[in-house]
Amino acid sequence: MKAYLSVFKMRLNNGLQYRAAALAGIGTQFFFGFIFIMIFEAFYAHTVTPPEMTLSEVITYTWLKQAFLAFVVLWLRDNELFQLITSGNIAYELCRPSGLYGLWYAKLLAQRISSALLRCFPILIVTLFLPEPYRLKLPPDFPSLLLFLAVLIAGLLMLVAISMLIYISVFVTMSPAGSLLLFSVFGEFFAGLVIPVPLMPEWMQKIVYVLPFHWTADFPFRVFTGNIGIEEASTGLLIQLIWLAALVAIGYFTMKKALSRIVVQGG
Repeated sequence: MKAYLSVFKMRLNNGLQYRAAALAGIGTQFFFGFIFIMIFEAFYAHTVTPPEMTLSEVITYTWLKQAFLAFVVLWLRDNELFQLITSGNIAYELCRPSGLYGLWYAKLLAQRISSALLRCFPILIVTLFLPEPYRLKLPPDFPSLLLFLAVLIAGLLMLVAISMLIYISVFVTMSPAGSLLLFSVFGEFFAGLVIPVPLMPEWMQKIVYVLPFHWTADFPFRVFTGNIGIEEASTGLLIQLIWLAALVAIGYFTMKKALSRIVVQGG
């Protein structure tokens, strides 16, 4: 455990050094945030049947997505890990006394946290003072805020466990392109990052709720907006933890299988 914590701290400190890239990212996220909001404004202006989410909730949902982008997207990757697998340098990693799954999990977790810490606070602060209707609305009460933080962290842990499956798949495919494309396109759509899940057709929502992606982004953001109540959020947190345990178990098992069959040539 000490080894994992050391790796986590080193990668976190390293990630916090890229302030210039973070500033550029903040500008990009504001730009796309306004684009998404204007699209939703046009949709709500011409809709006949009122959706399950109000426009104000959707706007807050959009700003949360932009602020915590590093917590919820699957395309964020560590190219160093891909190179270790495809180049054969994974042999050096196998010489370490620590478990490879826990070591990589700690690296990926620190990468996402450092990226989010540099970007989320400026976005959240600025959007709190924007004029209507572009303003980010705070949760309806303090318990909702506490539950949001809990389910957001659980969702982050789930997302890292899902992203670990991408790296493990490269042991078989030897190319990260296909896995990244497949997980990014399908995962982000079913997580509600393209459109919030309540705005999807009912038949599609049934598919979304069966998959784990919804719990990483759509669920925490709707807890913040108040679209999901405290009781439902508490039950959802328990489901997140069950999914997390299952994803980690699957990842650990598949990595163990992949490493047992790995062949590194050269010397």
